Amino acid sequence: MKHVAITGAGGYIGCVLVDEMLTAGYRVTALDRFFFGEDLLEKFRSNPNFKKKKVDIRDLSPKDFEGADVVCDLAALSNDPSGDLDPHLTESINLKGRVHVARCARDAGVQKYILSSSCSVYGQADDENMDETHAVGPLTTYSRMSLQAEQQTRQLMSKEFAWSAVRNGTVFGLSSRMRFDLVVNLMTLNAVQKGKIFILGGGRQWRPLIHVRDVARAFIRIVEAPRELIDGEVFNVGFGNYRVLSVAYIVREALPFPVEIEIAPDDPDKRNYHVSFEKLRAKLGFVPTVTIADGVREIYQAMKDGRLSQGPESSTVGWYRTIVQAQQLVDRVKLNGRLL
Repeated sequence: MKHVAITGAGGYIGCVLVDEMLTAGYRVTALDRFFFGEDLLEKFRSNPNFKKKKVDIRDLSPKDFEGADVVCDLAALSNDPSGDLDPHLTESINLKGRVHVARCARDAGVQKYILSSSCSVYGQADDENMDETHAVGPLTTYSRMSLQAEQQTRQLMSKEFAWSAVRNGTVFGLSSRMRFDLVVNLMTLNAVQKGKIFILGGGRQWRPLIHVRDVARAFIRIVEAPRELIDGEVFNVGFGNYRVLSVAYIVREALPFPVEIEIAPDDPDKRNYHVSFEKLRAKLGFVPTVTIADGVREIYQAMKDGRLSQGPESSTVGWYRTIVQAQQLVDRVKLNGRLL
C-alpha cells in the first residue's frame, strides 16, 4: 500500500484529496497549519490509514516524510487576492515553503513529488487552447510565486526523485473546507441568497474550470502513472473553458428557482486564458466527469439540507486578513509588554 503525504491537507482541495486517496486505498499523512479549522478531517480520525499532523510547511524536516512514497504539495496562500495581502508572506510560503517541502521530501527518499500550481500562470492571453508549452505571463504575486515554485522545485528532480506539476483551472464544487470566493461557488451562493448573479467586466473573460473531486482524481492518476510518463511534466487540469457570462447562465439553469443576471461594465481583473487539457488525456487517459451544473446542484442541496453555510472562513482573503490582523495585534501587545 502506497503512503502519500499531503501538505495543505486542510484546504479546499486538500480535504477532498485526503478523502479520495483514502477511498482509493492509500495510507495518508495530512500536514497543515489548519487555519480553517482542525475538525475538517475529523471524520477520518478512526481510519487506520490516516494520520494528521499540525505543522507549518516551513518548519518541516525530512523526518516528517519518512516512509512516504509520494508527496502531493498543496500548501499555499491560495488565490490572487490572498497572495497580494502580504507579498513577502506569500513568497515565504508559496515559493520558499514549497521548495523546502520538495527538498525535505527528496532528502527523505520520497519517490514522487507533485506540485499543485495554477493556470493563472498564463496571465492575460488572447490565444485559445494554450498548452503546457505556451508562454506564461503571471500577473499577480500568487501566480508569479506559483510559476517560480514550478521552476525551482523542478531543479531538484533526479533519477531517484520524480517531479510533476499540476496547473489547476478555477476549481468549483463542494468541500468540507468550503470556499465561496471561486466563480461558480460564488455565483451559486448569490443565486441562493439573493436570487441574483453579478457579472463584472461584461463577462467576456475566459476561465478554465474544474470540479474539486476531478482535481483530486487527477492527482491520483499522476500518483499511479508510470514514472516515464510524468517525470518532469506539467499538466493543465480542467473540465472545459467557459466565458464568465456563460457560467452564469449555466448556474441559473441548474437551479430550480428564478435567478436574475446583472452585468456590470467594469472589472479590474485582467486574467483571461483559454487552456488546453489534451496532454493529461493523451498521456494518462484522464477525463474529468463532473460538470458545472453538477457542482451547482450539490452546493445548493448542501445549503438546502443545512449541511453548508457561509461562514467567515469560506472567503479565503477575508479569513487570512483576520488572521494577519490578529497576529499583528498579538505582536503589538508583546512589544508593549516588553516596553513596559
